[in-house]
Amino acid sequence: MPDRPGRVLTGTDVIVAGDGSTAQYARDLLTCLGAGDDASDDALRLDLTTAPSPLADWASSGAMALAGRPDGPPLAPAGNPAGAVRAALAVFSLLAPQQAGRTPRLPGVELLGERAAVMGLRRNAPWSCGGAFRTLAASDGSLGLSLPRADDLSMVPALLEQGDDPADPWAALESWTADRTAAEAAARAQLLGLAGAAVPRWQAPADEQLQHRRDVLAVPGGTSILSRPGGPRRRLRPSPLVVDLTSLWAGPLCAHLLGLAGAEVVKVESTRRPDGARTGPPAFFDLLHQGHAAVALDFTTADGRDQLRRLIESADVVLEASRPRALEQLGIDAGASVDRGTIWTSITAYGRTGPWANRIGFGDDVAAAAGLVLADGEELVPCGDAIADPLTGIIAAVATQAALRGDRAHLIDVSMRDVAASVAGDPHAVTAAIRAGETGWVVQTGDGSIPVAEPSVRRPECPAAAFGHDTAEVLARLGVA
Repeated sequence: MPDRPGRVLTGTDVIVAGDGSTAQYARDLLTCLGAGDDASDDALRLDLTTAPSPLADWASSGAMALAGRPDGPPLAPAGNPAGAVRAALAVFSLLAPQQAGRTPRLPGVELLGERAAVMGLRRNAPWSCGGAFRTLAASDGSLGLSLPRADDLSMVPALLEQGDDPADPWAALESWTADRTAAEAAARAQLLGLAGAAVPRWQAPADEQLQHRRDVLAVPGGTSILSRPGGPRRRLRPSPLVVDLTSLWAGPLCAHLLGLAGAEVVKVESTRRPDGARTGPPAFFDLLHQGHAAVALDFTTADGRDQLRRLIESADVVLEASRPRALEQLGIDAGASVDRGTIWTSITAYGRTGPWANRIGFGDDVAAAAGLVLADGEELVPCGDAIADPLTGIIAAVATQAALRGDRAHLIDVSMRDVAASVAGDPHAVTAAIRAGETGWVVQTGDGSIPVAEPSVRRPECPAAAFGHDTAEVLARLGVA
């Protein structure tokens, strides 16, 4: 096997059986992580020969029912997002340790629709399922813009460079965007801390950010996971301790999957700014955080920051989803932690490196920035529900689980846009036969006629711990108090 220094699966060979795009995605993911494909006796083997077609997986995932206009048929993407979920979960299961002689019980492609199932969301084009995102026509293409918070809406007058709140913010934004290039509009939105992104024209030259990260990558294709090796791992616990500093969906999903694989997860929140998902549907928060300890610290105090640093020092894995400068303000040095032997997985909108490292992004606008959108005539509309979030959470879990197989720490850099770009295709090249059946929509796939499934959700086995419930116990047990 050729040497791929620095990648988390260097020294591991995996043979993937299967000819379709889902099997190829698994190969690309493993290659990006550094695995080889020599058919040696000790090689791991993954069988994806019976994986459904991309369209069949999309139809059964619940995401297709969320894509399109409320009064129109559901839409299909040109790429293979649902198949990528199937492939990544299969790789995760292969790499995860067996528990009591069995592999961990994992969700399936249906997790793409779980949040929508809990929240009662439905397809809502041209807006996102939740109504906070849409694409706007620019002079040379399209701008994707998310305004999910009240503070974001309050910034619209500044974005428009006018003093008064417009009567209809989105109508005013349509007029404003039409007179600018998509890149100009996105740059001004980001300057004001708003999640805006130019939607790339298919097969357009890479922008500076994407090109920077591709230049750093030594492996073609794949999901653009960057990694840097650090020091020898200080701890090799059978149940690794994961300190989870993330919020919302992508990071907590990563932590959830690691927990299903046997890790002990400690969720750490700021007393001044709890995870925003706590204000959402309890069933979804419970699903992703069941069985996790809940710690709350005051990061504005010296004691709170010291406790955070000591928690990090006690961890096998740290998960975080902050822009790099946010951690620096807390005195946290991810690179130094990795050099001391802690695996560090960073999930950000555009990656830790490059000129866009501090840009803000949410699941819908980041997917749009990757070209993972749907074409409804000439208009581009969202692809599922904040789809970059679950895609990235799964990929981050795979990369972290891969690192846990080794004896060296790694700094793992997962970009939501890079992951979304790895499953995107030309939205104007889609041809799918969709018809109304007796009980709902039906799509013709390579596997036959498949009903378009409504979003569904797993039932959590227990409620998530209350905010800060386990702070004293965890700090005392880990010697941090």
